[in-house]
Amino acid sequence: MGSDRLRIAVLTISDSRTLAEDRSGDALVAALSSAGHQLAERTLVPDDVYQIRAVLSRWIADADVPIVITTGGTGITGRDRTPEALRPLLDVEIPAFGERFRALSFEEIGAAAFASRALAGIANATLIFSLPGSPSACRSAWDGIIAEQLVANHPTCNARTLMPRWGEGS
Repeated sequence: MGSDRLRIAVLTISDSRTLAEDRSGDALVAALSSAGHQLAERTLVPDDVYQIRAVLSRWIADADVPIVITTGGTGITGRDRTPEALRPLLDVEIPAFGERFRALSFEEIGAAAFASRALAGIANATLIFSLPGSPSACRSAWDGIIAEQLVANHPTCNARTLMPRWGEGS
């Protein structure tokens, strides 16, 4: 594997889809592959806090998975529990990601963007992006934020340049 390639795990959270019907996960896998990264693992779990945490905890504990992207469960319905599942696992939350994502979403879908609880953070030196469950939201997040954060040798500070320091103080 080249030094620019990252291993990225993709978790879809949905009560209504199977992996075969998972267009959001498909969009993320296509984006990370076209950027030269490697899919570490992909799975789907229902909107259940403990099943989400179980998968995330396994990936967070795996030093070979530095990036995780989730899709689904970030809305404001009673079943949308991804932020509640993720937050207790984080060492550091990155508020600017959610803020920027909602700004991008506002440009595309208007005031409906207020319902997004997309977030990002670091847990055990693993960067986690948590996105809404629509393919367009996944593409917007990848194209508008994530792709640039994962570029090696970026001219300014980005997530990739900070990766070696994520485990400091652990």
